[in-house]
Amino acid sequence: MRRVNRVATISMHTSPLDQPGTGDAGGMNVYIVETAKRLADLGVEVEIFTRQTSRDLPPIVQLAPGVSVRHVTAGPYEELYRSDLPGQMCSFLSGVLRTEAVYEPGRYDVIHSHYWLSGQVGRLAKERWGVPLVHTMHTMAKVKNLLLAEGDCPEPPDRVFGEEQVVDTADRLVANTAAEAEELISLYAAPPARVSVVNPGVNLQVFQPASKGAARHRLGLPQDAHVLLFVGRIQPLKAPDVLLRAAAKMVADDPALRERLVVACVGGPSGNGLARPSLLTDLAGELGIADLVHIAPPSPQHELADWYRAADVTVVPSHNESFGLVALESQACGTPVVAASVGGLRTAVKDGVSGLLIDGHDPAAWASALAGLLDRPAWRDFLAEGAIRHAAAFGWQATAGRLVEVYTGAMSQLQPVAAAR
Repeated sequence: MRRVNRVATISMHTSPLDQPGTGDAGGMNVYIVETAKRLADLGVEVEIFTRQTSRDLPPIVQLAPGVSVRHVTAGPYEELYRSDLPGQMCSFLSGVLRTEAVYEPGRYDVIHSHYWLSGQVGRLAKERWGVPLVHTMHTMAKVKNLLLAEGDCPEPPDRVFGEEQVVDTADRLVANTAAEAEELISLYAAPPARVSVVNPGVNLQVFQPASKGAARHRLGLPQDAHVLLFVGRIQPLKAPDVLLRAAAKMVADDPALRERLVVACVGGPSGNGLARPSLLTDLAGELGIADLVHIAPPSPQHELADWYRAADVTVVPSHNESFGLVALESQACGTPVVAASVGGLRTAVKDGVSGLLIDGHDPAAWASALAGLLDRPAWRDFLAEGAIRHAAAFGWQATAGRLVEVYTGAMSQLQPVAAAR
């Protein structure tokens, strides 16, 4: 097999330089940054193409040795809604192709696109450059539409069609879990031979156990508090309302708990959540727990690790997750997770060992599970030990090594471009 030397990574709609938890930045941004750094450690150069959202951004930013971010002018210098981005795909593709054209042919060995918009750009660049396309969906419209939160909007047919085109064209499809691989095969008719399972990882140097008391001191949280933590973008898909409703039920069942309970939510409004940015504060007021809810802005990784360490339990009530990096980060810090039994969370959390998986989104069921953990510190300690062991198996180095295998396999078995459906 030929060795992979340089990868063109395409992330059109969100930049790896953005702070996760803001706008459209989330787990995918972490994935792109961490895998790029680890690929560079393996001697694979990575160039990440993303849309320029400010006139002040330089054309190229060196993210790490061997990793560069290329800003492509496509549309106005401002953040656009994802619904507006398809109209900028042609200009974004043009910028990507112009970059490659100034070099000798064969600059890139493989294209790795992330999310369907980038996949559309990648499948056309693949045809022009004659190199394989590897694509990671991160989220899928058909899956999301099957698991919509109440009041959430279904993904449009154009996205479904676009995803089908990418699946038809890609030489390899990277699934975060075996369950996601099955969804690609059953819902999108992806050929099984072109689907590879590569688990995401966690930065075990940043997210690791440390003093809970010291973390609470740095964050200004009471030492004797019962801290329930939500981390993520504030939008219906992530279901932070389930945590607030569960907390209100816990306090109603045990009024004495009000003296010690803290519900910490770290993140910012995103997607459909932008229509009501005050959702959590409004809901906390309606539920009568405004005094218990602490809302903090998105945090850099070192500060986020403190939030995990300070918490007794991290709560991940999402309606769907392709993997759930928040759950893995929390467990790596020694904090067990209570998560919805959906998607990749069934892999990220080992039920009864590193945390608990809950069927459905009934606040009463979540309140019962969370109250049980707060009332039984020995059980919580048992899950905390299991959380550390479970997370230790998911390092980004392993993810990057597996991606190199996927790249070289795609290079050796380049698929012809399929006709559009």
